[in-house]
Order: sequence, then C-alpha cells, then structure tokens
Amino acid sequence: MALYEHVFLARQDLAQAQVDALAETATKIVEENAGKVTKVETWGLRSLAYKIAKNRKAHYVMLNIDAPAGVVAELERQTQINEDIIRYMTIKVDELEAGPSVMMRKQERAERGPRGDRGPREDRGDRGPRREREEAPAGE
Repeated sequence: MALYEHVFLARQDLAQAQVDALAETATKIVEENAGKVTKVETWGLRSLAYKIAKNRKAHYVMLNIDAPAGVVAELERQTQINEDIIRYMTIKVDELEAGPSVMMRKQERAERGPRGDRGPREDRGDRGPRREREEAPAGE
C-alpha cells in the first residue's frame, strides 16, 4: 500500500470538537476502504496567507495514511463535498515521519522563548577589544 499525508483546513468558526469530528470522519472513510490512518495531528487555528471564502484563519489537521490509491480518491471526493473544509491537499510520500511533524516541533520551539535554550544575551562575557580591519586602497 502507498503512504500519504492528507492536510485539510476547516473553517475558522468551527469549535475544536467539530474539527475533531471531521478528522474522525476522514479516518472512518479510510478505514472502511481497507486503509489505515497511522497518525492524526491537529495544528490548531492558524492565520491564512490570504482570505479563502471570507475566512482569515483556519483549523489545520494532518492525517498520515497507509492505503491504496482508490481510498485517497474517495477521501478527496468526500472532502470536496463537505462545506466545513475550505482547502485540502494529499501528497504521496516515500515514508511517514515517526515523531511529531515539523509544524508541531515549531510550536515546541516557540514555547521555549525567542532565544530557545541559549539563554538571555547578557550572559555573554566580554569578548575583548575589536580587531581593526586592514583598509584596502580606494581603487580596488
């Protein structure tokens, strides 16, 4: 069977429970057609780069799918019909990520602070006097 990543964007006015129900519906479609959803990640309510159907934000959800191609066609057909989903994209991948996706790791870094594990700037010691650069002639 082939491996896929399916990401969909749900309308901003939906509650988190409704977004979870959409993910469950997608999972059920895949499992009814002899496929398997290996991971579901909810990336949360995020701003869009531009308005889509009068929405400035959207709930992002990613599914890792292990299924034959016909299952993906049925999933995309059902996704198109749903009015709560404003965009979706399915990509065939060579292998699925084992841990959290890049989007989830990005959120973890943001929680640590702007400088991460490096600490505040004032902890640096004195670096000594500056070296003067050799001045090159103006014609070169």
